[in-house]
This record gives sequence, structure tokens and C-alpha cells, in this order.
Amino acid sequence: MESTTFIEHVPLISFGPTLLMNLVTLVVLFLILRKFFFEKIRNFMIAREQTIKDSFDNADHVNKLADEKLKEYRDQLAEIDAKGREVIRESKQRADARAQEIVEAADRKAGEMIIQAEKEVERVKLRAVEDMREQIASLAILAAEKILERELDHSRQAAIIDGILAQAGNSQWKH
Repeated sequence: MESTTFIEHVPLISFGPTLLMNLVTLVVLFLILRKFFFEKIRNFMIAREQTIKDSFDNADHVNKLADEKLKEYRDQLAEIDAKGREVIRESKQRADARAQEIVEAADRKAGEMIIQAEKEVERVKLRAVEDMREQIASLAILAAEKILERELDHSRQAAIIDGILAQAGNSQWKH
């Protein structure tokens, strides 16, 4: 058995009332979609585009503000660092000046102490010389009394003492 199929030849587009009805339906559908749907989609797309643009603008603005703040903070840190160095430098200068004052005061005090000690040594030396003169005078009188075996009067005793002291002052004593 042979099978034969019959394919009818039907045109793809047929010009008739169906085509006209399809065109009217398409135009009506387009107008309805345009009125209710396309405008809303268009408005949504424009709003979305504006939102995205605003987000990028806002992000750029925030980045600029962040860069400015970062620059301000860096400037402040540099200023604080400079102030810190200045404070350290001034403190060091004050400490050096104070150390110099202390050294000068110690030098003055040491000088005063040396002068005081020299005066004390001079006073002790004068006192020792005076004591020595008195002892020499006493010994001289005692020796003179022993030699003469008599007492002398005060005026003559003073003259003898002065003579002995003058001779003793001119000679060097050895210890």
C-alpha cells in the first residue's frame, strides 16, 4: 500500500477578513498596552535610570567628602606632629636653660663656699699666729724672769714682748 499524503498549499498570509481583524486587534492591543503598560514601564525605567544616576552622583560626592576628610585628618596629624616636635624642642630648651641655671647657681655657691673657707682659713691662721705670739711672749717672759730672776714692770715687759715678737715674726717657724 502506498501512502500518499496530500499537503495542501495554504498561503502564509491570506488577504481577507481575518487579516483585517488581526490588524485591528493588533492596533487595539498596541493602544491599550501603550496607554496602560508602556507609559508605566517607561516611567519606571526613567525613575530607575534617575535612581542609578543619583546613586552614582551620591557615591562620587561621598568619595569627594571622604577624600577631603582624609586630607583634613592628614593635615591635622601633620600639624599635631609639628606641634609635638615644637613642644619637645621648647621643653628641651627650657630643660637646658634650667640645667645651665642650676650649674651657674652651683658654681656661685661653690665660689661663695671657697671664699668663706678662705676667710675661715685666714681667720684660723690669724688666731693661730695670735696664740703663738701669746705663747712666745709667755715663754720669753718666763725665760727673762729666769735669767734675771726678778720681775719686770709692765711697760718694760711690753717693750720686751714687742721686740721678741718682732724678731719671731721675721724668722720662720718650723714644725
